Amino acid sequence: MKILLTGTTGYIGKRLLPLLLEEGHEVICCVRDKHRIPDEKPFNHPLITFLEIDFLNDSLPPLPYHDIDVAFYLIHSMQTTTKGFDLLEEKTAVQFMKLVETSQLKQIVYLGGIANEDELSDHLKSRKNVESVLSAGNIPLTVIRAGIIVGSGSASFEIIRDLVEKLPIMVTPKWLMTKCQPIGVRDVMRFLLGVMMKKETFNEVFDIGGPDILTYKEMLLQFAACRGLKRYIYTLPVMSPKISSYWLYFVTSTSYPLAVNLVSSMKIEVIARDSKLQNLLGITPMTYKQAVELAFERIEQNSVVSSWKDALASSGMDNNLLDHANVPQFGCNTDFKEKEITGLEDIVLTNIWSIGGERGWYYGNWLWKFRGFIDKLWGGVGLRRGRTHPSIIHNGDSLDFWRVLAADKSRKRLLLYAEMILPGEAWLEFKIVERNQKSFLQQTATFRPTGMMGRLYWLAVLPLHVFLFEGMINNLIRFREK
Repeated sequence: MKILLTGTTGYIGKRLLPLLLEEGHEVICCVRDKHRIPDEKPFNHPLITFLEIDFLNDSLPPLPYHDIDVAFYLIHSMQTTTKGFDLLEEKTAVQFMKLVETSQLKQIVYLGGIANEDELSDHLKSRKNVESVLSAGNIPLTVIRAGIIVGSGSASFEIIRDLVEKLPIMVTPKWLMTKCQPIGVRDVMRFLLGVMMKKETFNEVFDIGGPDILTYKEMLLQFAACRGLKRYIYTLPVMSPKISSYWLYFVTSTSYPLAVNLVSSMKIEVIARDSKLQNLLGITPMTYKQAVELAFERIEQNSVVSSWKDALASSGMDNNLLDHANVPQFGCNTDFKEKEITGLEDIVLTNIWSIGGERGWYYGNWLWKFRGFIDKLWGGVGLRRGRTHPSIIHNGDSLDFWRVLAADKSRKRLLLYAEMILPGEAWLEFKIVERNQKSFLQQTATFRPTGMMGRLYWLAVLPLHVFLFEGMINNLIRFREK
């Protein structure tokens, strides 16, 4: 079959793509920025075609394919903003329908959220509204509604992990007693694949969930049990949504907009109405504990396929990477350092590709952590996003409070763009060059200030740069794993 896939670089899309290719389907991937696509499996597969398109643009290019069988609509905007994401989601759905209305598309599959309560959160209302937009046309629509999705790299999984691993004792809001029905991400994939061109699912809405109906408190405690940790959780009779949002934001790696929207939704029970689709497809979902254990198997094997943190929206700066790909030369402050590589060049290159996350920044890690803490206080992303893999980097990945603009190992160049709160813009570039039959590591920090505050900021941090960046380049050359 020929498949149209939206949300290709998102958490679900990135996992669904290789499964579609394994089944031999031809996949047309809608992406906002082709520069985010890594030149490796599965993205360099011969059955993939990329279509660069931004569904928030008022004018769309015509769809060059008319013989598409199934389209997966996997676009969500909840992470981007605390308000107005419903309008963004409605607009992208409307634009998507304009794109496919002249095609011979046989089925749209939409992954939404379980919404069976009379009173819904803004994000669940938005998901239902998207269903209405997608069903307004003549193309058969299959809606799959899921609640908490449990898998390595999912927002829910990472938030629960942060809470359990960092807090032996938790004083929590009363919404932790709300019931939900979590489902493993592997089972979500099975349901998405199972409904393709299955006529019994056309123009139907299905809820999916695992076999366990748990409160959020029970989920935290079962997660702790899987990790061999003893945790104590006490719930307060009241806690305002704003305080709850700040609590999640400062303790976990979530962005503030996502924390606000999650807290709003956590007050609503998310339980499947029935197991109709499960019976139709013959799928028996795994338990919550099984999903957690499988997620940690992935993490321990360094084989996390996708992470919510790598979405551009995790920074709250829903930008195109191309907007920052060219480092400016004028009106900027720079800190340039160059050192000769006297040891093995490959070791230095590996060190560069392992920067951040658990490895840290090679010098003054406490200063980097303090800067991340300050960033969190100002509403930024901080350092808690870490990195998806300890030694593999792709264009578009998040890396602590940086975004990877260019990761070209063949050209020995790594370019990062700062997503921390700054009175300006900042880039950090590492490059290995050869000159006179010798190898040199070049390290360049570039800051383009905005107004007087930007200039004062650069002057304030300049003394730190003197030894911080000097220590970093020295240790990048010298560091060897034990």
